[in-house]
Parts: sequence; C-alpha cells; structure tokens
Amino acid sequence: MNTTKNSIDQLHQKIEQNRPAILKFFKDIIAIPSMDSQIGPVGERIAEEMRKLGFDEVRFDVMGNILGRIGNGTKTIVFDSHIDTVGIGDPEMWTHDPFIGKEENGIFYGRGACDEKASTPGMIYGMAMARDLGLLEGWSAYYFGNMEEWCDGIAPNSFVEVDPKIKPDYVIIGEPTKMNVYRGHKGRIELKVTAKGRSAHAASNHLGDNAIYSLLPIIAGIRDLEPELGDHSFLGHGKITVSDMQVKTPSINAVPDEAIIYIDRRMTFGETKEEAIAQIQALIPASLRDRVTVEPLFYDEPSYTGFVFPVDKYFPAWVLEEDHPLVTAGQKTKEMLGFGSQPSGKWNFSTNGIYWAGKAGIPSIGFAPGDEETAHTTIDSVSLDDMVKATAFYALIPAVLMDLI
Repeated sequence: MNTTKNSIDQLHQKIEQNRPAILKFFKDIIAIPSMDSQIGPVGERIAEEMRKLGFDEVRFDVMGNILGRIGNGTKTIVFDSHIDTVGIGDPEMWTHDPFIGKEENGIFYGRGACDEKASTPGMIYGMAMARDLGLLEGWSAYYFGNMEEWCDGIAPNSFVEVDPKIKPDYVIIGEPTKMNVYRGHKGRIELKVTAKGRSAHAASNHLGDNAIYSLLPIIAGIRDLEPELGDHSFLGHGKITVSDMQVKTPSINAVPDEAIIYIDRRMTFGETKEEAIAQIQALIPASLRDRVTVEPLFYDEPSYTGFVFPVDKYFPAWVLEEDHPLVTAGQKTKEMLGFGSQPSGKWNFSTNGIYWAGKAGIPSIGFAPGDEETAHTTIDSVSLDDMVKATAFYALIPAVLMDLI
C-alpha cells in the first residue's frame, strides 16, 4: 500500500471540509452525560454518526459498548475509546456547565473532554476517510466505544472472549497522550484490608476493641512503604495509596467493630500481585493477625444492560518495545503528518491496555489529544485544533502499519 503525498494532501482537505461536523459531533457527545458506565444514550449518538458515514456494521455488544466496523480484511485493528466518564463532584466547583462546556482560546472545557471523548470523533471520521482514500486495504477496522472508568480492561476482555469474540492484531488506544505515541504504563492491584473489633458503648470503651485502631499501624506502614517499592527504567517507580476507608459502628457513640481501608497499588515491571499482597500482610503486627485480613478486590457489577463479566481487579503493567512495528508506524505517521518527532512515552494512569497488551498480549499504542493531568478535574479539557488534527493520525496509521508488517 503506497501512502503518497497526494493521499496525505487529500486527507488534510477532507478533514478541513469536515471540521464543522467533527466539532459538532464532539460537542454533542460531551453534552450527553455518561457517568457510572451509563453509556447507552451517548452510544446511540455515536451510532448515528457511524451510520451517517456508511460504516459496514454498527451495533451494541452484549455489555452495552458500541461497535462500528469498516472493511473485511484479514488483519484487524481496533480504535478503542472509552465513552464513559467519572462524575462531576461538587457542581459549585465548576466555573461552567460540565456538559454544555465552554470554549476559551481554542480550548474546550467539559466533563470527558480530555478523558476521553475527544478521541471518538477523530477515530470515527478517520476510519471513514481512510476507507474513501483507499488507506484501509487489507484491514477490518473497528471503532470500540466502551465503558472503562470503574474497571479497566473489562470491556476489551469481553470484546475478545464474549462479543464479538475477535482478537485484534493491533489496538490504538484513545486515552490522552498530548498528540504523542505512548507505549505502556504501570499496572495495579486494588486491595481491601479489613480489621474486626468488638463494639461497646463509648462511655465504656474499655470493654470494646476499636477496629480503627487496629488499622493505624498498617496505615502508617503503607505511608512509609513507597521508597521500598520496585522501579523500572521506563515505567518508573511503584506507588501505593490508601484511597478510601469505611467503618461499621452501631452509632457515633459506640466503639466500631469493623474498619476497612482500600488500597490502590500501582505496580511497575518486576512486581507481582502476590508480592504486593505480601507487602501489606507483612505490615500487620503479629498481635493483630487474627483480626486483620488482606484481600484483592473483585468486580462483578452488572453493566447497564444487566450483563455481568466477573474479573479480579488486578491489572498488569505492559510496555511495547520501542522498535515494534506498531510503535514505528505511530512515530512515522506523526512525522508524515508534520506532528513532530517526540520520543514515545507512557501514561501515568491506567488504560484498557492492561487487557489488550497486559493480559491478551495484543500490540497496542496510544495516541490522542489532551493531557491526562486535566482528567477527572474541573478543568477537564482539550485543544479543539488537536482534536480535529488527530483525525489524520487515525486515518493514516493503518496504511503506514500495513507497509511495515
């Protein structure tokens, strides 16, 4: 397949012609709330756009994710963009309506603008333009708009193992990368530490056993543990955070008989989930081991369609080699489009790559507008120019990759 300068010029022309439609589509999907994995309405709007652009197949899968396909080639590439978002938190903290959004100096602010509805318009329009320009020869290309915020990787796990039961050859992840190619990130495991105690009236607290106090040495140990965690030259240092706490007590005038902390443990290469659990168990004083337990979390919440796909909340670290054809194709695509020649990078947070690459071993990279540092904040935002320009990357990379494999 020959990606000539003429085809790139034609691609840029198509993008400029479609710029108003791309911007409208983006603002439309921002305006549709999709918190708590409730992606049905925004999925319908996305399906409408794919049908308008003549996709060969458009449907929801059994979990409720939206699928769109162009082509019937022997190689399969998936453009993965999660279309759910976190909540808005305290509405008073926003300077604008998080769903109507606001535009200032070419930057659009709104819930999901960065994380990650900004990649969806470029992926969908890019796929259609690639088809029209002959840049999808040999490919079956899928857009996969999915739910991710509450359990990374659960949607692609279902894509491969349940519906449509396709194991792609390559995946492009639409989490924000500041228009650079990313090729990995740390993994993580989510843990629960439960302390049991004995309740008593607060006026006679000497008759009870306060479960909160049993957790104090463990919390202090976690606070001081991070310097001892693993390190990796590319992925960086392991991280650990006590992220939540729950207490069971008969009343605020009683000694609590149960206390639970939740732990977010970011794992770099060379660290295993067994070691991560053992590190926490080692923090429990010998005198408390009969009443304090450590266990990994398990996700079995039904999706909005009622579909349940139970998985451990363990998400392995992953890295694609810098000289892998997919990374090379990503970098070459950027250069051909005049997007610069920055080295490939990594995310600090987690993505669906934990399943695609980490569990299933499918070569994956990320490319998208936006900076992850604005994700989940009241300044969730993206450059509208970058959002439109990303269309060219998604359209061109299949042809560039096909020339390399």
